Amino acid sequence: MPLFDFAAFFLLIAGAAIYAVIVFNGLVRLQNEMGRAWANIDVLLKQRHDEVPNLVACVKSYMDHERQTLEAVTQARAASINASSIPQKAQADLLMTGALRSFFAVAEGYPQLKANQNFLALQNRISELEERIADRREFFNDDVNTYNTRIAQLPEVFMARLMKLRPRDMFCVNEQERPVDVKALLVRGQGTA
Repeated sequence: MPLFDFAAFFLLIAGAAIYAVIVFNGLVRLQNEMGRAWANIDVLLKQRHDEVPNLVACVKSYMDHERQTLEAVTQARAASINASSIPQKAQADLLMTGALRSFFAVAEGYPQLKANQNFLALQNRISELEERIADRREFFNDDVNTYNTRIAQLPEVFMARLMKLRPRDMFCVNEQERPVDVKALLVRGQGTA
């Protein structure tokens, strides 16, 4: 009888240890996936930062009296470069996206600029980067959501506490911080009139 009790106790301990290792490895995997997803966003943000000076240089001669628009893009780029945390980078991304939208809207009033091949190539490149950033943001936020959910659920919460894991911020902005899409508002207003 005591041998049976010892074997059952050993199997219970071994099973608990194996389960703890599985939970630990799963949480480590989630952390690594979040890190990879964030690195993908960070690379795209850097690529966009690098294109902004080229864009500003390309349009300076066309848009001399649009100094405020050019400064807004330059300031948004500086804010984006100086941002360190995920919420700061999300806010900086919002500023950059808004500044670029305004910039391209102003550029619509310059037919010569719109015909410039360098400008068109830069505009296409930045638009492509914006789309890729949006896609990667979605992947990152999915990973963060999964991670935050797992570290709050039983029994993972115990292992997460032992590992000193904390919930992570998503890469997003508050509704009141979102830029207003004037074109969409005008279209909706015309559709209801």
